[in-house]
Order: sequence, then structure tokens, then C-alpha cells
Amino acid sequence: MTGQAAFVTVFGQTDVGKVRTNNEDAFVVSDLTASAPIHAMTSSATFEVRDRGILVAVSDGMGGAAAGEVASALVLDALRLGLSTANASSVEGALRANVGAANKRVWNTARQTGRDGMGATLTAVLFYAGCAYIAEVGDSRAYVLRGQRLVQLTRDQSYVQSLLDSGALTQEQADTFEHKNLILQAMGLKPDVVVVLNRLALHRHDRFLLCSDGLSGKLKDGEIQGIVRDAATLESACGKLIEVALDRGGE
Repeated sequence: MTGQAAFVTVFGQTDVGKVRTNNEDAFVVSDLTASAPIHAMTSSATFEVRDRGILVAVSDGMGGAAAGEVASALVLDALRLGLSTANASSVEGALRANVGAANKRVWNTARQTGRDGMGATLTAVLFYAGCAYIAEVGDSRAYVLRGQRLVQLTRDQSYVQSLLDSGALTQEQADTFEHKNLILQAMGLKPDVVVVLNRLALHRHDRFLLCSDGLSGKLKDGEIQGIVRDAATLESACGKLIEVALDRGGE
């Protein structure tokens, strides 16, 4: 990418599922240099990676009584606005500071509106200067498909993942674990949050997937890999992934 323009093509889709009446998940796609944020898409969009980069982020809200919807929207709006005006000396510093500010915004809003327990996950990828910068709070995931290999770029901040890491559970046991949806931290539940950051140098034709546990909890990594690899378009990949998740319960 040295000396050449870099481009990112993006498509996003979200579905309420078969169980709930409201959708607490949300996403944002934004050219931080120029364009307005995108929260719903009917076709893919291609962006040139310019001065401030391209932000793609997913947030899974929690709290009930529409509070989850409020939390996920607040998280994404605050992060996008902060990064679009950030003057930090490093990309990692800007991400860490603005994720922290987004967390504080949800925390303060919950206190002011009586929505105690309102929170959300956040997984964000900032495409900038030949790299993907990944920020994570909670258990929403980011993957990259490079060639034939799918790699999970995030690590679930969840109780079941901690049991897997300690060897207390096998993967087979974790798949049916009673408390597998219990996460260890989320945006807005405390005044401060620990942001996990990662960076990946980009290769041409890398394919990234960001998703909530509504998807990753229903499909195994090998299934995700096959669908993304074999899809002719981003739209058909998203459509097929959601179709399978719905067929398996769509919680």
C-alpha cells in the first residue's frame, strides 16, 4: 500500500431475530475524514482510506426495556464523533481514549435516566495507514479471512472463555455451558473500562467480519469461514450468515 491509494469495501446487516421484539444490536460504518455515518445498508459501499481512516464497529446492547438499544447507539455515536476529531499522537492512543469516553457517556446516561444496568459490547476496527486497529470490550468478535485461513482477532471477555483458558472446560463443554453469555465487562456498567487493542498489517484481499454473539454463538468458525470464503458478494455473505443463525433459533 505504500504510495498507492487503499480502498475498503464494506457491507453491514443486522436482524432482530426470532425471539425478541426489539433489536439491541447496532453497527456503524464511517469515513472519518468526510462522510456521514452509515447505520443501515442495502448494498456495499467502497471508501478510500484517507487522513482519519475508515471506522467499522459493532455493538451489542443489554439492559432490557429498550435500554440496550440506547446503549449500543450511544457507544457507536460517541466513538465515531471522538475519532473524527481526535488529535492523539497515536492511533492506539486515540482508540483507547475515545472508547473510554464512549464508556463514560453510557455510564453517565444510565445514571441520569435511571437505566441502571444499561450497557453494550463494542468491537471496532479502524482501517488506517495500511493497518487494521482493533478495539474490544465484551464478547462481540472480529475475524479476518486471509487466503483460506480464518483467524479470530478478538478474545471473548466472558466467563466461559476464562474457564476455557484455565482448562476448566473443553470447547465441547463450553458450547453448551449454562452461563456462556455472561461477559466480564461491558461499556457503561462501570465508570472506567479496560480496552483490549490489537493491530494487524493489511494484505490485499483480506476479508474482515465483525459480529455480535447472535452470530458467533450459532455458527462454528469453520462454518463462518466457508460462507465468507465461498460468497460471491459481501451482501450474499451477510445474508447467508444471518440465515443460518436464524435457522438455529435466532435468539
